[in-house]
Amino acid sequence: MNKPDGVVSATEDGRDKTVIDLLPEELQKLDLFPCGRLDKHTLGLVMLTDDGDLAHRLLSPKHHVKKKYRFECKFPLTDEEISYLEKGATLEDGYITKPSEIELDADKKSGYITLVEGKYHQIKRMLESVNNKITYLERVTFGPLCLDENLGRGEWRFLSKEEIERLEEHR
Repeated sequence: MNKPDGVVSATEDGRDKTVIDLLPEELQKLDLFPCGRLDKHTLGLVMLTDDGDLAHRLLSPKHHVKKKYRFECKFPLTDEEISYLEKGATLEDGYITKPSEIELDADKKSGYITLVEGKYHQIKRMLESVNNKITYLERVTFGPLCLDENLGRGEWRFLSKEEIERLEEHR
């Protein structure tokens, strides 16, 4: 699914629309759930599944499944800040993130960041650790899956046989 802004990555919510609410009624009746979460205002790739074992393996910190995000931030990032973020940033609660990869655009205010973990508001908190602020965030890959450019916001599709085979390699 290509998650739109303002939708929560949950099976149900008392206030906001969920990714499950975006599915046709016949699929809403299945026991599908989002594999991992995106913040309410983060866009992009969400995998919905009923396979708890696969979801656990994809989300387990010991498997280091890569997740790549397109980002924009308020201020240009310096080389020192990029190095700090890539080595592992210390968040406000003292947690030190695992190393990340950053590909910065020429404007130094946008690019891609790849993580192997997914702590609560992690990218937002990482940028705050260098006195910056995320203004746009979209997940474009999750493990072997890439956001389908043909999906509009809020649209979904079934995985291809090849995508399922690549996911199975994480078992």
